[in-house]
Amino acid sequence: MDWYMMNCELLATCSALGYLEGDVYHREPDCLESVKDLIRYLRHEDETRDVRQQLGAAQILQNDLLPLLVQYPQDKALFDAVVRLMVNLTQPALLCFGKVPVDATARHHFLQVLSYLQAYKEAFASEKVFGVLSEKLYDVLQLDWEQRQEEDTLLIERILLLVRNVLHVPPDPTEEQGVDGDASVHDRVLWALHISGMDDLLKFLASAQSEQQWALHVLEIISLMFRDQSPEQLAALGQGQAAAERGEDTRELETLRQRELAEKRARALQRPSRHSRFRGSYVIQGLKAIGDNDVVFHKGLHNLQSYSHDLGKEPRRVPRRRWAPPDPGPSRRSARNVRLFLCHFCQDFLEGCYNRLMLLVKDQLLREKAQQHDETYYLWATAFFMAFNRSRGFRPELVSETVGVRAFHFIEQNLTTYYEMALMDKKEAVTWARRMHLALKAYQELLRTVQEMDRSPEPAVRDSSQVIKNNIFYLTEYRELLLALFRKFDETKQPRAFLQDLVETAHLFLRMLERFCRGRTGLVVQSKRMRRKKKPRAPTALAPQPPSAAELEELWAGLALQLQACLQGEVPLPEDVVPFDAASETPVEEQRAEALLRIQGCLRDAQAPEALRLLRCAREVWPEGDVFGPSGAGPSEETQLLREIFFAALPRHAPPEAEEPEELEEEEVEEDEEEQTVQVAEKEFNFMDYLKRFACAPVVRACALLLRGYAQNSARTNHCAARLLHRLARDLRMEALLFQLSLFTLFHRLLNDPGAAAHQELVALAKFILGKFFALAATNKKAFVELLFWKNPTAVREMTEGYSSLREGEGAATHRAPAWTPQEEQALRELYWKYKEVEGQDVIAAILAELPAPGRTRRQVVKHLVRLGLANSAKDFPQQRKGTRIVLWTEEQEQELERLFEEFRGSDDILGNIMKNLTARRSRARVVEKLLGLGLVADRKELHKKRRRKGRGPELGEADALAVSAQDSSAEEGDSEEEEEEEEEEEAESDPVEEHWVPKEGAGQGLVHLLHQEGLAGPLRWLENCLRRTAGDREQEGLSFPVPLVPLSEENEDAMEDRRFRALLRELGLRPPASEQESFWRIPATLTPQQLRRAAASLAHHSPNPEGLPQHPEGLSQHPEELPAPPRHPQASAPGEDLGWGLQDQAGGGGAASEPPSVCPAAEQPPAPLGSDSESEELIPVPLQSGSKRQRRLDSEDEDGGSPGAEPAPPASPSEADDAPQPAGRRKRARRLEEEEEED
Repeated sequence: MDWYMMNCELLATCSALGYLEGDVYHREPDCLESVKDLIRYLRHEDETRDVRQQLGAAQILQNDLLPLLVQYPQDKALFDAVVRLMVNLTQPALLCFGKVPVDATARHHFLQVLSYLQAYKEAFASEKVFGVLSEKLYDVLQLDWEQRQEEDTLLIERILLLVRNVLHVPPDPTEEQGVDGDASVHDRVLWALHISGMDDLLKFLASAQSEQQWALHVLEIISLMFRDQSPEQLAALGQGQAAAERGEDTRELETLRQRELAEKRARALQRPSRHSRFRGSYVIQGLKAIGDNDVVFHKGLHNLQSYSHDLGKEPRRVPRRRWAPPDPGPSRRSARNVRLFLCHFCQDFLEGCYNRLMLLVKDQLLREKAQQHDETYYLWATAFFMAFNRSRGFRPELVSETVGVRAFHFIEQNLTTYYEMALMDKKEAVTWARRMHLALKAYQELLRTVQEMDRSPEPAVRDSSQVIKNNIFYLTEYRELLLALFRKFDETKQPRAFLQDLVETAHLFLRMLERFCRGRTGLVVQSKRMRRKKKPRAPTALAPQPPSAAELEELWAGLALQLQACLQGEVPLPEDVVPFDAASETPVEEQRAEALLRIQGCLRDAQAPEALRLLRCAREVWPEGDVFGPSGAGPSEETQLLREIFFAALPRHAPPEAEEPEELEEEEVEEDEEEQTVQVAEKEFNFMDYLKRFACAPVVRACALLLRGYAQNSARTNHCAARLLHRLARDLRMEALLFQLSLFTLFHRLLNDPGAAAHQELVALAKFILGKFFALAATNKKAFVELLFWKNPTAVREMTEGYSSLREGEGAATHRAPAWTPQEEQALRELYWKYKEVEGQDVIAAILAELPAPGRTRRQVVKHLVRLGLANSAKDFPQQRKGTRIVLWTEEQEQELERLFEEFRGSDDILGNIMKNLTARRSRARVVEKLLGLGLVADRKELHKKRRRKGRGPELGEADALAVSAQDSSAEEGDSEEEEEEEEEEEAESDPVEEHWVPKEGAGQGLVHLLHQEGLAGPLRWLENCLRRTAGDREQEGLSFPVPLVPLSEENEDAMEDRRFRALLRELGLRPPASEQESFWRIPATLTPQQLRRAAASLAHHSPNPEGLPQHPEGLSQHPEELPAPPRHPQASAPGEDLGWGLQDQAGGGGAASEPPSVCPAAEQPPAPLGSDSESEELIPVPLQSGSKRQRRLDSEDEDGGSPGAEPAPPASPSEADDAPQPAGRRKRARRLEEEEEED
């Protein structure tokens, strides 16, 4: 369509606006209506923006609207309409089209609209236009808030939007090709804005208390004003730096001239002294041609350096999606008067507006009052004005609003959001990368400002910087942010300028962190670790709780009358009841169990007719066994049968699970069954360990990519990249990390560059790396092959120390499956053909059972079968689902269960042995329920697996026993919980059988003497009364229950937290809380009244120096090995060795006394009355033990479920804390018992 051929209606409307005669514009009488018609036409334009293009081609804005605006500002209605129309016409092209079109036709329309916008911007470079707009805006701002009308507020917004739209128009690179210092169209617009006083109005809007609503509009306009400016160059202006600018330009020209002269000298050296007209032909030795011969070169020797096999070849076309995003052009230097005006504007803005405006903008962003992505203007302003302030005198009070931990947190949040969105939103990845670049520049400027605060002469400013650095370096997010950006850098999505700022920011962060750690010992930082734990499968529907016996009796009382009426024929029975479905795939036995459940459900829902009809129909279908009664059952027999079904505890079906596709990938299954949790802890920080995190291929690759353009990079960029590589190569001694062919190509180009003298730091790095490589290549011939690959620290170690230097269990190879040998593949084929045709058997399970070592997983076997072509996919081997359907127990199965129970009744794992030998496949919970139903066991805890502890040999002395105890507890101090669990499982499996032990008279007298010396006589009397009263209660009642020791007084509570007092309780046979549900120590039910009285007597009769307490010249020993050790098991003592409670005299025995096991009864009974006159029989809640949950669990002994308790730790010295090492394995056993109870 020819846009110069306007639509007739548009042409008539534009003609009715008026005409220009000289410098005077004469408006028509219908001018206002014509302007409104144009606004209406723009509202209904199509997707090609046809109306906008026709008005732009006719230059309506330049020829009609701007003269109307300038010459008729007093006509308020016309002025408002013209401003509305110009705001619409100057709307950015991106807003008109939504995004840059990909289609060629749509892109042509986009570029056409953009060209009209550039023409509009040139027309706005007029002092008269901005003068009228400034006067109008000034007049409206003079009105008080009460005097302003809605039209006045709209006019302010439209004027600000018009200024924003004009400044937003991008420059036309074909028209603006002037040198630095020339006035561009943008400069002329800025100068007109300055002459009209609009910049002063913008500063007023930014600082006025009553104009807060325009904060984001003002910030957006200011960001567009400084779009092409550099804060460092603006800050250097007006400080006598004109000569410095000229000197910088001179140095750049001198560098270019030196490079040109060096190239001329190099060409002159390559030219022979006598000119050869025939040039000649040369053979390049060592460079093979297409065949086996050397390359024949037919040009002059001066062209030899540029020879390549790629000469004359068609260049490979790169897909558009792999094109590197365009870099923003270098910051252009505007005219000097414009830069002076902008410099003064920055100074005034910082002094009077910056802190207030940034506070308002951030508040609107946090309250989500702004539009989407408006935070980018905040990030730009933070980076720009803080850089200007840092380069011009650095006054930290001027930027105090954006200096602090909150500013770091806000920028880090946005940077992380942009980073995640760039990974998810692939189509808009370039846009998200541009926003990420803004956030990174703000983050870098914050770090530079904090660094500048360290150099401040004011102590308060330096202290503030220390506080900020303490918070920033402590948190994990800030330390891991730059590493994440390096790892996910994509040169096809992120511009090269982003990589430049990323390397500079990483260099700055590492230097600040290194200086912060210098001179500090024991620096503690936050550490986060992802932990995976099994996620319990949530049931799709919760099973209703079964009614109690009383409720069932009450229901049956009301149901009996209804059943009697049905049996007498007073109530008709339904006819549409079918208990059996012949077409169903459910087995007949399961349908019979379903019928029983349906009958019970009808009875409990008070539907007696349906239940009776269902019973009679089921009797006809399953007459055998009289499960539903005999064939000739009368009313009384049917009533009795229905009553039994009503009260029976029938097993219920689990709710049906949604069918999911069978997947064999173990990783996917683990993702479904595991959930990740973040564990936050603190650790001591080591800078070198943190620097090792940067020793990876993405960081080296990014630095190499940046250094490819070393000639165009700034000196600071080259320094930061070289320093980062130097840290990896020299500080970490990982020179081999840089042994890569692309880097060596860069070094070769650098060393042969005539202008390499300007890059001495890079030249030194290149020579250092090349020297290290050739020294290594002399001993490792594979180093030349290693050049083809990017390396990690493991590969570097193998390359430098030898490929067999890694010990077993190190390196990345440990995580890979071992390769299949030909013999293993042959065995796999034979086993597959052997079990392929066997019906009803899992082929993979059978293969795994017979496959020779090394052990393979199911996934590895399936993948290799597919690779060998024996199967099409993993779906050919569906894995059987765990769990079984609920079916009734037959009489033979019940007899088998009873036989197995009697057979394994005395074993350690009754339930486990029964499950292994049970013919019918049942779950553990169903077997436990059946054992309880048959009356074989009275409590579930009788079926728990008994855990044993390791025995101590009699040959171990006191110090040896303590050393062994310390070794047992060392597993709990490790970093890996998986290693703990493996050690604990091995320890639990190797525990020997223990017997009950009997406390002897005088037990613990050594500890009693020490406790009396510490002033704990009152708690000892309380404990003695508890033991005597419990002994009396057990003699009177003839029953033994675990009795809790509830300390009601503050003195007794403190004693229960005392280390020695708890050691005394263990020696007396009392047991600590068995789990988190228990809070008090208990007197076990296994202690007889005689044993309790003997223990109480040992508390009452104590001597100044009882036998067994070692003498010490200074009184109380502070060494744990000199304290009385807890007794061992009697069976572990040597023949003839004293089995007393105290420690033997060193001269007499030589070995430590044995420790009796603390045994908990199989079933926990209600607590008996407390054994103290001062104690109440009612349990009163008291504070829990001091210390964390982990400490309380370690201080307790595992006696739950009849399992023998763990061996208590030896008494520690008074100086030791309560979190001293305790025996390992308790948390694992407690967790295992909890899982078994949940399964039950």
